[in-house]
Amino acid sequence: MKNKNNVSPSLNVLGHLTLFTGLYGVIGSAYAAETSSTVKKNSDIVVTANALPSLYAPQKLSGTKFTSPIADTTRTVQVVPHKVLQEQQATTLSDALKNSPGVGAFFSGENGSTNMGDAIMMRGIDTSNSIYVDGIRDIGSITRDTFNTENIEIIKGPSGSDYGRTAPSGSINMQSKQPELYTGVDASVGYGSASERRGTLDYNQMLNDTTAFRVNVMGDKGNTKGRNNINHEKYGIAPSIAFGLGTSTRLYLDYLHVQQDSTPDGGVYTVGLPGFSSTNSLLNNASPVSRKTYYGTNADYEHDVQDTFTSRFEHDFNDNLTLTNTTRWSEIRQQYLLSAVLGRSITTRNGEVYGTRLMNSSNTVNKILTNQTNLHATFSTLGVGHSVSTGVELTQENYNSYPYAFASNSVNLLNPSADTAVTPTTGYGSFGRTNTLGVYAFDTVTLTPRLSLNGGMRVDSYQTHYIGDSASGHSNLKQSDNLFNWKAGALYHLTENGNLYANYGVSQQPPGGVDFKLSSDTTDRTSRSGENINFTPEKAETAEVGTKWSLFHKKLLLSAAVFRTTIKNDAELDSTTNEYVQNGSKRVEGYELSAAGDVTDTLHLMAGYAQQNTRTDNTNSTSDGTNTLPFTPKHSFTSWATWDVADNVTLGVGARYVGTLHKIKDSASGTPSSVGHYWVADSMAAWRINSTLDLQLNVYNLTNKKYIAALNRSGYRYTPGAPRTWMLTANVHF
Repeated sequence: MKNKNNVSPSLNVLGHLTLFTGLYGVIGSAYAAETSSTVKKNSDIVVTANALPSLYAPQKLSGTKFTSPIADTTRTVQVVPHKVLQEQQATTLSDALKNSPGVGAFFSGENGSTNMGDAIMMRGIDTSNSIYVDGIRDIGSITRDTFNTENIEIIKGPSGSDYGRTAPSGSINMQSKQPELYTGVDASVGYGSASERRGTLDYNQMLNDTTAFRVNVMGDKGNTKGRNNINHEKYGIAPSIAFGLGTSTRLYLDYLHVQQDSTPDGGVYTVGLPGFSSTNSLLNNASPVSRKTYYGTNADYEHDVQDTFTSRFEHDFNDNLTLTNTTRWSEIRQQYLLSAVLGRSITTRNGEVYGTRLMNSSNTVNKILTNQTNLHATFSTLGVGHSVSTGVELTQENYNSYPYAFASNSVNLLNPSADTAVTPTTGYGSFGRTNTLGVYAFDTVTLTPRLSLNGGMRVDSYQTHYIGDSASGHSNLKQSDNLFNWKAGALYHLTENGNLYANYGVSQQPPGGVDFKLSSDTTDRTSRSGENINFTPEKAETAEVGTKWSLFHKKLLLSAAVFRTTIKNDAELDSTTNEYVQNGSKRVEGYELSAAGDVTDTLHLMAGYAQQNTRTDNTNSTSDGTNTLPFTPKHSFTSWATWDVADNVTLGVGARYVGTLHKIKDSASGTPSSVGHYWVADSMAAWRINSTLDLQLNVYNLTNKKYIAALNRSGYRYTPGAPRTWMLTANVHF
């Protein structure tokens, strides 16, 4: 029977959506009452201080390229603030992004190349190569920790005019903590399920009236509950110093070092799940294996080291003109051996069923060196206001892969053993480099107090050089071109607090734009999608119409948007020739609703709902014959709310819904074509013992819901969702 869960939301989804949209009306009524109360008291002379901004609703983006407040930005923008990261104990980027509807690690990778690190899907597209730290691309497939993160900014829709080559779905930016003019310490020690232990330290020292030093430290060690043999251990330190704070000339110097040693998770075999079938009677009649089952070997490991140095110089020529120059050098070294089950080539021996265990291995170094100069100016000409941001970027990105490989081996599909000898085999090294010169300019033009126009463009001149060896031969390929990306928008203020907007943007991704790897008609055309040097850049066009309302003294932001993204020149695998051809197109359209901020002085909210209708042309993209984009939930919902019950007690609760995920179409047979929708609820309780100490208890997956968080390309394996876990944290402030 065809799964209908991706056709329309369940009654629970409709109920929650009704409650969520009804919240707009409730909040609007509260706002009207507040306004009415103010009018009734207009005969009194009242002196009030400026209201403090909500910690749930940052009012502007951190980058120098964005010329308007978030409430007046003509795109879908969501920010996961530091306050929410703390309350949820969201210690990784992937955890934090669960606060944005339709965004998540839904795809666990190819059969022979399991995804590592933050493999993020957004609006139907892999967005892993569009992750930035302080506006600079953060390369490498690692798991990013949030111990040195202030906010996480999510911009949906093409961001090519902002960053150059980027994913069609948008960008994710992690804003780092910076020194400030105060002296204080925030520290935490936590213990939780599966012997999870975590400690952090945030120490800020004011050295004089204009200079401050800050250091953030993290240590984290534990196992993964619900999974055998999976563990992690990581440490990080991020010292920084700032000069000239509060003056017209400022200098920031930052360093970040993170080291992680862990056992990677290759997932669980999908035997016994709905939709699974096999010609082997033992498998066809088997029950699902335990979600704890480990299909790796005792030799599996992951070792990551990241070192990043950043300097940022800022100078205010006056109140209306600021120059910013940023230089960054970053290197990420990653080594791993990850085993993943593959249910092909099945054999039976002594009443046991065996398949193949693929050995995914890597020994890579990613480097980036960039210098970015930005000039921001505000001025008026003939009564028309301008807010201009323009700049130039010089960037070199390098990828090096050293020979390192292991042969696949046999594995018992129903009762795997980790005690297996692994055999080194021939490895093929590769080298990739992309040099880029980017020039951009943005302007927000205020025509009247109610009407403004905004636009921007960026030109990137790039050259990618790829050298690689494989079983099929040697490659020495180059690709160079110029990319032109642009955006344009209009905004009309209906009232002082609410607006309507429209926006259109174009973004492009050239061959080799994801991982610097290139192929030609004679090498690997059957295994690499959009990397052929004869292909034209993948092009995304997005149109969006929306409204934003900033209420309660700008403490609460309500947003609604309708969008459509069309991706052209998409490389699709031709089922006849088994080669990639550039005749595909994709479309993602739908709407999003969001709320973030303070509903009252004691009730704080962050919530969102997204409906994504997707399709592909010229091909059936999923294994069940539909043309929807795989690994993309049609309906998704997320919420997090806290209530200050008393001066020293805060309670928090959140719920997430992810709709049905469909698997991509390929040659696999007998594997599940989709995995079901699910709800997950989390909670938090905090007790402030005194001004120095508070205790916080987080419980995740309250109902111990069993769900599938991600599925691999062919459906042979899945990543189980985390079971019910808890974390008790002591926070110290002085």
